[in-house]
Amino acid sequence: MTDGPLIVQSDKTLLLEIDHELSGAARAAIAPFAELERAPEHVHTYRVTPLALWNARAAGHDAEQVVDALVTYSRYAVPQPLLVDIVDTMGRYGRLQLAKSPVHGLVLISLDRAVLEEVLRHKKIAPMIGARIDSDTVVVHASERGRLKQMLLKIGWPAEDLAGYVDGEAHPIELDFGTDGWHLRDYQEMAADSFWAGGSGVVVLPCGAGKTMVGAAAMAKAKATTLILVTNTVAGRQWKRELIARTSLTEEEIGEYSGERKEIRPVTIATYQVITRKTKGEYRHLELFDSRDWGLVIYDEVHLLPAPVFRMTADLQSRRRLGLTATLVREDGREGDVFSLIGPKRYDAPWKDIEAQGWIAPAECTEVRVTLTDAERMSYAVAEPEERYKLCSTARTKIPVVQSILARHPDAPALVIGAYLDQLDELGEALNAPIIQGSTKTKEREELYDAFRRGEIPVLVVSKVANFSIDLPEASVAVQVSGTFGSRQEEAQRLGRLLRPKHDGGQAHFYSVVARDTLDAEYAAHRQRFLAEQGYAYRIMDADDLLGPTIGSTDA
Repeated sequence: MTDGPLIVQSDKTLLLEIDHELSGAARAAIAPFAELERAPEHVHTYRVTPLALWNARAAGHDAEQVVDALVTYSRYAVPQPLLVDIVDTMGRYGRLQLAKSPVHGLVLISLDRAVLEEVLRHKKIAPMIGARIDSDTVVVHASERGRLKQMLLKIGWPAEDLAGYVDGEAHPIELDFGTDGWHLRDYQEMAADSFWAGGSGVVVLPCGAGKTMVGAAAMAKAKATTLILVTNTVAGRQWKRELIARTSLTEEEIGEYSGERKEIRPVTIATYQVITRKTKGEYRHLELFDSRDWGLVIYDEVHLLPAPVFRMTADLQSRRRLGLTATLVREDGREGDVFSLIGPKRYDAPWKDIEAQGWIAPAECTEVRVTLTDAERMSYAVAEPEERYKLCSTARTKIPVVQSILARHPDAPALVIGAYLDQLDELGEALNAPIIQGSTKTKEREELYDAFRRGEIPVLVVSKVANFSIDLPEASVAVQVSGTFGSRQEEAQRLGRLLRPKHDGGQAHFYSVVARDTLDAEYAAHRQRFLAEQGYAYRIMDADDLLGPTIGSTDA
C-alpha cells in the first residue's frame, strides 16, 4: 500500500481522490485510456473501456505504459486480473491489418491466423471479403474498407489501417504568417503533426484554442483540394475568413455549399444540414463527396456528425480525414464509429493546460439553484413525464434570477442561452435583448453577432444554434437557463463560447440556472461531468442570495 490518489477496482473503475497532491499527475496519466463517469466534489470515478484502450493503443501507448500508470498512482495493489485484461484487450488492436498490395489492391493481413479464421466466418463480414491469397491474407473489396473497420471494431478485433491514402487533386496551400507576428502555437503545431503522421484521426482541443488553425495547418501539409464540413453557415463563413487571413488561399478559391449557395471550388465549405437534406427521399447532396478528387476532408465539431455522413465517410477511407472537436463525447454512443471511420484520437490537450499557457480565458462556473413557486411546483408534479423537463427548465421564476446575474456584471458582454423558443422570447422581452434562434436568417445572425462584437449590443439571447463554432471572443458571461436534457457535449460547447482570451486578461463567468428538486437539477449534474474532468469545479449558489429570501415563497 502507498499513499497514491487512485483506487483501482476489479470492475475496471478507477476512483481518483481530487484533493490529493498527485491527483493532477494521476489524471494526466490515466486520461488516454480511462473515461470519466462521475465527478462529485472529492472523488471522481473513471472507467477503463475497450474503446478507450484501443484509442490509446492507436495513439502509440502500449499496455506497459497503461499498467505502469495504474501501479504508480494506485493506493492499493492493482487487481491482477484487471492488469491481465488490459494487456489482452490492447493486444487485440492491430492483430488484423488493412494494407495495400501492389498485385491485389486492398488486403486484410492477419498476425494471428486463428483471428482471421474467426472473423471470416462472421456472417456480416464474409460479403466484404474477396479471394483468399494465402493463409494469412485475404482480398477486401475496396468499397468496404470503412464498413469492414466498423464491423471489426464491433466484434472486438479493431484493425490497424495501414492501407494509406490517395493524394487527391493537388492545390497549393501555404500558411501565411504575414507581418503581424502571428504563428502557430506549439500545441496547434503538435496537433497538426500528430494528425499528419497518422494520416487520419481526431484532434481534441478546447473551444477557443484555435482548432481552425489546426485545420489550416493540415491543409498546408496536404496541399490538396479540401472539403470542410461545418455545423452551420455562420461557422462556415468564419472558417472562410480565417483561411483567407491566415493562408495563401483567396476568396475565389473557397466555395460555400449551404442552403443559400452551391459553390464547389478547390476548398469547399459545406454544412452538415445541407448535405443531409433529403429530396424525394434521397440524400442528393451527398454527391458533393464525389464532386472532386478531394485530398483532405475536415469534419468540424466531429462529435455532431450526422448518421448519413457516417455512411458516406465509410466510402472515403482512401482520403485523409481530420476530425476537430472539443469533446469526443457523443450522446448517441457512436464514439466507436468516429474511431473506425474518421480515425483514432491523435491529439488531446487538457483545457486547464491550455488555460495555464494563457491561450484560453480562466472560467468560473456557478450553478444557481432556484426554488419553484408553489404553483410551478404543482404544475410540475402533475405533468406527464415527457413534459416535466420543459416545465421545470422554463419556469418563469428563472427570469428575475437571470436579470440579477447580469446586474452583477453590468459592463460584461453576456450571452443568455436556452433550448425552448417561448422561454427565449420571454427572456428577450424581459432583458430588452435581441434573440437568435434557428429561424433567424443567416444575414441577420451575422449582423447581430457583429454588433455584439463591436459592443453595440451588450446582451444576446441565443438558442442552441450558438452552441457551436461561433466566434464571440468578447463574451465574458454566459447564463444557461435550459439545455438538451443532460448533454455533456452541449455544456462543453456553451462554456466554450466564453473561453477566447479577453483583451483585459479577465475571467469568464458561466452560470447555469437550475430548478431544484426537479429533473432540471438531475440533468445539470450529468451535463457537468465533462467539464469536471477538464478541471472546472461548479460553485453552488442559492437564488435567494441574489434576490433575497422572498423568491419561491408565494404562488405565481
